[in-house]
Amino acid sequence: MTTKFGLAQPVRRVEDPRLLKGAGRYTDDIVLPGMLHGVILRSPHAVARITALDTREAAKLPGVRGVYTAADLKAEGLGPLPCAALVQNRDGTPQAAPPHPVLAEGMVRHVGDPVAFVVADTPKQARDAVEAIVADYDLLPAATDLATAMDKGVPQVWPKVPHNLAFDWEIGDKAATEAQFAKAAHVTRLTVVNNRIVVNSLEARAALADYDGTTGRWTLYANTQGGWLVKNLIGPLFGVEPEKFRVITPDVGGGFGMKLFLYAEHVLTCFAARKLGRPVKWAADRAEAFLCDTQGRDNVTLGELALDKDNKFIALRTRNISNMGAYLSTFAPYIPTYAGTGVLSSVYGFKAIYANVLGVFTNTVPVDAYRGAGRPESNYLVERLVDAAARELGVDRVALRRSNMVTPDAMPHQTPVGKNYDSGDFRIVLDAAIRRMDYAGFAARKAAARAKGKRRGLGLAYYLEATGGDATERAEIRFADDGFVDVYVGTQSTGQGHETAYVQLTAANLGIDGEKIRIRQGDTDTIPVGGGTGGARSLYSEGQAILKTSASVIDKGKQAASEELETAVADIGFADGLFSVVGTDRGIDILTLAERQRKKKAAGQAATMLDAAEIAAIDAHTFPNGCHMAEVEVDPDTGVVELIRYSVCDDVGKAINPLIVRGQVAGGVAQGYGQAVLEHTVYEASSGQLLSGSLMDYALPRANEFPDIEVELLEVPCASNPLGVKGAGEAGAVGSPPAVINAIIDALADDGVTHIDMPATPERVWRAMALAKAA
Repeated sequence: MTTKFGLAQPVRRVEDPRLLKGAGRYTDDIVLPGMLHGVILRSPHAVARITALDTREAAKLPGVRGVYTAADLKAEGLGPLPCAALVQNRDGTPQAAPPHPVLAEGMVRHVGDPVAFVVADTPKQARDAVEAIVADYDLLPAATDLATAMDKGVPQVWPKVPHNLAFDWEIGDKAATEAQFAKAAHVTRLTVVNNRIVVNSLEARAALADYDGTTGRWTLYANTQGGWLVKNLIGPLFGVEPEKFRVITPDVGGGFGMKLFLYAEHVLTCFAARKLGRPVKWAADRAEAFLCDTQGRDNVTLGELALDKDNKFIALRTRNISNMGAYLSTFAPYIPTYAGTGVLSSVYGFKAIYANVLGVFTNTVPVDAYRGAGRPESNYLVERLVDAAARELGVDRVALRRSNMVTPDAMPHQTPVGKNYDSGDFRIVLDAAIRRMDYAGFAARKAAARAKGKRRGLGLAYYLEATGGDATERAEIRFADDGFVDVYVGTQSTGQGHETAYVQLTAANLGIDGEKIRIRQGDTDTIPVGGGTGGARSLYSEGQAILKTSASVIDKGKQAASEELETAVADIGFADGLFSVVGTDRGIDILTLAERQRKKKAAGQAATMLDAAEIAAIDAHTFPNGCHMAEVEVDPDTGVVELIRYSVCDDVGKAINPLIVRGQVAGGVAQGYGQAVLEHTVYEASSGQLLSGSLMDYALPRANEFPDIEVELLEVPCASNPLGVKGAGEAGAVGSPPAVINAIIDALADDGVTHIDMPATPERVWRAMALAKAA
């Protein structure tokens, strides 16, 4: 890749050849000398008192080096896993925050809760020892159903948390919202279920810890979305400074939010490595991942949309019951509150919004951020409400949306929930989407399908995403001795194509051949600070840091070039990788200049090195948006849904690499489609057992279920960052669930079906049609 393939070019991913040839290096690929293996005894019950825990026989088995329980951790002063995002109740009191022990202390609260940690010479020996542990349990009733978890008589997950209510939170002007509802000409009400998701990243989680007794420092290899958060959380848990931990993240095979967090396994491997003086690895298999990875979504939400006599949206009121699981994960309370409610205005000009969010404990795996992190849930509710309102009023759903959209001349636009949109031309994007999908010709396609005995539906959803993340980001550029340029970044790729985009940015700014640029990431020692990856923040955050650092390199280069070319700094210009004396043909390219400065320094001479590091302030986040349209056919005899066509028109600002953006959007659409029609996380009500605990029972989408995902990019540059970019990583998963469900309801409208919840499995679709027919 040369400099001619700069910004806005569909450059193929530079990381792919290495990964496709099997040269990727993932956490479980790493083997250290003397390495031991850890396996966790997990609770087979959802709720139980641990009445006996005998590890003596297990400890005697061949190859076993250590067996640890909560008592061992407590004896060395290890604290519980922290929640880093607690919220306040609407009455001003702090939310309930019971402890999240690394290993269960006298009680287990969900199937898969860690009880003991065994370390042995081989994984098989560790598994055998786990089976030799004698654990007796006194089983207790479980609370697994979110909708009824706060009801009287339902078992309490925590004895000091009445009604299982973790928090009762609010945002918006309640009085103003009620006033708007009081004068509304029409109110649409709808309760929707946002189903729980098992993340199922292609690469399962793993951790490998090594402890250096001479320095008192750990090196933790883990597939994270940014080791800095893990380092900062695990240090205090051990009672030491975070700098005592070096976190190295190698290649990561998918994260989707789930790999952001501090987990018990990080702590356990570090604890055992210090105790035993040898490296300790833990690696999950797929079955274990279903029980120990944080899960996503799981909301039941009542939404109310108020319209005036002209069908203008005047107010929105929501009450969201959000599942926390049995414990508070790292960011769990933040996801349905600040993250989710921030986009309730979507692209519409509401006068008032009020949202009440109830966080609820259940005896299930903890829930936290999953691709989109609260924003898909809110967009799903709003777009389902808009479609329902259009049906109730007998108006066109496209026209209703269009007439309520915030217009470009209203930018910047302040929403009732405190967001400030810097840019957006929502009507242009909507119009492009309906043209691309031939909205006007759909009636003929619907009739043709009907003639074949099928029900065809066209669904649309206009989404708006608010990206998030740390308020700063760092980049460092070093000119290496081998002639390459190393760019150290504070984000973490988990498969998105970061390396390619950052190479393009650096090549464009410094005029360096892309083949000479290397991206370095994932080591908290060589990269002292970083915001990691989450909230679709990477390009606009790291991109600004690379811009700022590149400017410092150029400034230093002008100084060095003035010395080499024997002229004043003011007379030095820079373009296309060349420092030159303005108005002459005298110049020196940046790589040669850097090499000469290195040689001067090595010879003990005065030198102006071009290396630079900068931290960029991320003063504003971005608001990508777009219109998803799905066309489906439903077989009325079986309830099977077939996706016939799918089209997305997206505004992600300036696209640094359109090829990568389209791939990101298509992947997100696939995940959203999976949630909409396939992925069903089922806990048995009385026992709390996860019935969909493997890929035999939990359905994921497959490539053959999709037509080509059509993605058109309409660039409305972001006004709040110099690149003009908006985050694109989560957008596909935000817009697809409501588009698909709206399409299914549209297909079944003539049969009397007006509502269906996700996942729209064949059984649910068939049942909805049968019930509508019976009514």
